[in-house]
Amino acid sequence: MAEPDAASRERRIAVGAVVVLGAIVLFLLVVGSLGGPKPEDDRVEVADVLTGTSPPDRFGSTELRIVGWYAELTGDCEGDGGGADPAVSWLQAECPLRVLVPEQPADDVTQAELEAAGLRLAAPNGRPFPSRAGPEGPNTRGQQLVFIGHFADSASASCVPERVARCRSTFVVSDYDGLVR
Repeated sequence: MAEPDAASRERRIAVGAVVVLGAIVLFLLVVGSLGGPKPEDDRVEVADVLTGTSPPDRFGSTELRIVGWYAELTGDCEGDGGGADPAVSWLQAECPLRVLVPEQPADDVTQAELEAAGLRLAAPNGRPFPSRAGPEGPNTRGQQLVFIGHFADSASASCVPERVARCRSTFVVSDYDGLVR
């Protein structure tokens, strides 16, 4: 008769172990859900930014992470360098043209196509952009990039009157990440 008690005892230990394991899993799920979403998970597709209300009216100067295909025209770009005032020339410059587009641009994409389909990018120091892939033509990438920055930069108020709206709608980049996960 000793065996039925041993089997019953083993059964209780096994059930207790399953209950303890379930409690640990429940604890980990609760603790893991407390932090909320990570900022790098809050990404906006460039196509969503380009549709609807103007980006500065919709997003203000809130920091965003925008995903899209990067393209840059430097030598082939036609336009001015933004004027003599260095405090705002980086924002109102027509060249170099840096944009994010919803779909991968062709290697022979034109400036007009990029301006029509893309979200203009700028940076006060000009640094947070990918290096050139080739010496001539448009600088495009074979993968989507995530650009971090904001619209409605305070410097846009100093742009020449005919470019204020474009300056406010330019995405001012602080950093980028080449890994879209």
